[in-house]
Amino acid sequence: VQLQASGGGLVQAGGSLRLSCVASGSVFGVNAGSWYRQAPGKRRELVAVTTSGGPTEYEDSVKGRFTISRDNAKRTVYLQMDSLKPEDTGVYYCMLHVVERIGDDGSKYGMDYWGKGTLVTVSS
Repeated sequence: VQLQASGGGLVQAGGSLRLSCVASGSVFGVNAGSWYRQAPGKRRELVAVTTSGGPTEYEDSVKGRFTISRDNAKRTVYLQMDSLKPEDTGVYYCMLHVVERIGDDGSKYGMDYWGKGTLVTVSS
């Protein structure tokens, strides 16, 4: 299983970007996904998370501006980022819980995978 994150780039404050994270390989689906970011000189922090059948959750500073979504058929998790601020600058990483096997009783088995980061730079 491999994850490919994309969509980062340079944008002015107030602009928007849409990040994508696609799982490929032996994948039956994506149960959950999350986005983290790491600003220069800072620790990696959780930005948003979505789970199958559960609520989405956001870090306080991005609430109302970022939207995480999941397309299981496309094995993809997105992060729509609007009203970007310079403090949103950083490397964004995705982590997906990938379903790799379905048991005879319908139980799903999988594990978490990390994608390589995609750089987001917001200029003031």
